Amino acid sequence: MIDRSEPKLISGNSNGPLANAIARRMSLHRGMSVSLVDARVERFNDGEVFVEVYENVRGEDMFIIQSTSKPANDHLMELLIIADALKRSSAARITAVIPYFGYARQDRRTKARTPISAKLVANMITQAGIERILTLDLHAAQIQGFFDIPVDNLYAAPVFALDVKHNFRGRLQDVTIVSPDVGGVARARELAKRVGCALAIVDKRREKPGEVAEMTVIGDVKGKTCIIVDDICDTAGTLCKAAEVLMEAGATEVHSYITHGVLSGPAVGRITNSVMKSLVITDSIAPTEAVQAAPNIRIVPTAPMFAQGILNTWKGTSVSSLFDTETLMPIYEGLYSE
Repeated sequence: MIDRSEPKLISGNSNGPLANAIARRMSLHRGMSVSLVDARVERFNDGEVFVEVYENVRGEDMFIIQSTSKPANDHLMELLIIADALKRSSAARITAVIPYFGYARQDRRTKARTPISAKLVANMITQAGIERILTLDLHAAQIQGFFDIPVDNLYAAPVFALDVKHNFRGRLQDVTIVSPDVGGVARARELAKRVGCALAIVDKRREKPGEVAEMTVIGDVKGKTCIIVDDICDTAGTLCKAAEVLMEAGATEVHSYITHGVLSGPAVGRITNSVMKSLVITDSIAPTEAVQAAPNIRIVPTAPMFAQGILNTWKGTSVSSLFDTETLMPIYEGLYSE
């Protein structure tokens, strides 16, 4: 542990509400006021990012809270330039808290002459002076290996397990957890194991990105309450189609739990008009007004988990303890009661 009085938080413009919520949670944990470092992150007239930190950060343990969500390039540059400003101001250590890690879907070469953008972004973050990453549900676990610095990848599954047990109490025996594709089976199996439910898979075949040619349900979902689990929902086309296929296969109702609600383009409209009874997302990406107003979209907070993760990183204690549902229950007290 770095011998400093308190960890210091600074935020870009990507998710101000989450950054403030993390600061409030840390204030509760520390029994004293924890606020964001006073700084300005603005644009020049030509769109260049400008950062100025108004407080002394020399020798401090700094945590930058910044999702690289839409507009991804702008928010990524904010993260890099904030890190550079802190490094040149002699901060002792810089940790990037990235609730949503953009470019993670470009983690391998799927065909000739394509980039591995996730690796490029990892190099940029490391070169900016960031010494540690704290993130949530990376799209692919191997992205941790793209970094030459420590990466703590938290999971939404323990929080989702608390939510499922709370909202489906008394009928868990009729719940089936569903993976929307073969690649997400491990994620769905993990949640199914935590809540003690059966597992099914929706096998899909894509003809080209963004389009689904055919879907088949693997497993028995007749008469079941199906919960689709995935890490990212972008335009929601695949998700809504999967819900329809499950209903056609005999499911009584369909819900979805998605970590990162990108929800771009027609997504909110599709979800509102779909057969899904509810979509649960986290606040890793700042929700738009349309998302907040949607009647069947609900947001689960991540501030308690990130606040504890930051404190554990600062104190040099285990971050992996946050992988357990039992560990998270006390810090989510009041939200999920037994």
